[in-house]
Amino acid sequence: MATNRINRINEEVRRELSDILRELKDPRIPVMTSVVSVSVTQDLRYATVYVSVFGNEEVKKNALAALKNSAGYARRELGHRLNLRYTPEIIYKADDSIEHGARINELLKGGK
Repeated sequence: MATNRINRINEEVRRELSDILRELKDPRIPVMTSVVSVSVTQDLRYATVYVSVFGNEEVKKNALAALKNSAGYARRELGHRLNLRYTPEIIYKADDSIEHGARINELLKGGK
């Protein structure tokens, strides 16, 4: 399968999952939750979704648990919205690259 096609599928899944996450009504998922990136396997069976949650460790842990609980709903909605042969099983993973970048930025500002 062409790499370009996988990249387009990754981007489309990321866009649709971002919309689906905004529609979830679970109070454990804060408003400042965003899908950073998605990596779909070559056979389109699994999608690893990297999610960034703004807050302390307890908020992140609760949000990740809520997202894992809602994975079935998100997969069903994704299947309705995308025209793929297989709807990938969603695996959520925490991504702290945004916070890491903000910390480095603060360190650089403090060094001047």
